Amino acid sequence: MLDTSRLIYLHGSDSDSNSGKARLFREWFPGMLTPDFTGSFDERMSQLYSILADKTGWTLIGSSYGGLMGAVFTLDHPDQVRKLVLLAPALMLDPIASLPQPEPASVPTIVVHGTLDTVVPLEPVREVVQKLFTNVKYYVVEDDHRLGKSVHELDWNSILA
Repeated sequence: MLDTSRLIYLHGSDSDSNSGKARLFREWFPGMLTPDFTGSFDERMSQLYSILADKTGWTLIGSSYGGLMGAVFTLDHPDQVRKLVLLAPALMLDPIASLPQPEPASVPTIVVHGTLDTVVPLEPVREVVQKLFTNVKYYVVEDDHRLGKSVHELDWNSILA
């Protein structure tokens, strides 16, 4: 049984906890955290660290900029993360882009990315993911950056299990 109190959705840079995906995830997984993040990357990460604290067993779902946040947290604290789900993650931005070759994380990682994404192209992200994570499953879907169609079509219980 999935512990929804250890599920957290990390929204994108121009989004918030009332975005379509955040509302859907709260509806589908009552008890899931969908906090608002504001400010610079470092400020957002500070907010995330205070929420996750020293607890373990987290499943992080990060969309776009939230995917960047989730990836950075997972690389820094792999022992706290049960699973990482990246939705069209903006992994070509700093601090990931400027990292020296880090030790790859073996945390189970799911990447959902659209072939029609013009904001965060699939192939550069795939290259970064291959360097950062060793246990990856891809869902390449015919959708754009928002994944508006795919979010309804995917089997989230299986993805998050």
